[in-house]
Amino acid sequence: MAVRLGGGQGFYGDGLAPVSDLLEAGVDYLVCEALAELTLAILQKDRQRDESLGYTRDLPLYLAAALPHVLAGRTRLITNAGGINPIAAGRAALSAARSAGATGLKVATVVGDDLRPRASDLALPPDALFANAYLGAGPIVEALRAGADVVVTGRVADASLFLAPLVHEHGWEWDDWDRLAAGVTVGHLLECSGQVTGPSPRWTRTAPR
Repeated sequence: MAVRLGGGQGFYGDGLAPVSDLLEAGVDYLVCEALAELTLAILQKDRQRDESLGYTRDLPLYLAAALPHVLAGRTRLITNAGGINPIAAGRAALSAARSAGATGLKVATVVGDDLRPRASDLALPPDALFANAYLGAGPIVEALRAGADVVVTGRVADASLFLAPLVHEHGWEWDDWDRLAAGVTVGHLLECSGQVTGPSPRWTRTAPR
């Protein structure tokens, strides 16, 4: 069984226009990878100004673009746009869906990457503004198995966003190392979005003879 994965975003602020092309071509999962270390610092500044922020604020735009396909059952959306406040991001996703008149959308929020509650155990400095660990594909798979149409995470390993739907759809076991490795490779190729297609012609250089 083929599983079609679309890399709809490679960074916070990435162009939105190509998402419609992916959706029209037909993808089972639209995966939006929005985070980098610098992005987390930007999101922390947002959260300092407003505790209800801390997620990538273009999340509603990506959800709105995907919503008709998600509601029709053709596509599921997975994103780490939750940043350092995935619960608020999940609420924003639901709010965007309601604003579009959508009902019955099942949004799952993955938490657990925030290490601040364990600050004393981990000897974090008292002035640490944020501390997040990479999660893996496991909780995303659980969310998909629970029937989530949209999965919003905080910090997870980039490739895990793509590995999770493969594990879910194919029923891979967590000790099936060869298949998991193949899925991780797919994830690494796709997580930077359009960069997997190779250099633009304007950047092509001729090797010296």
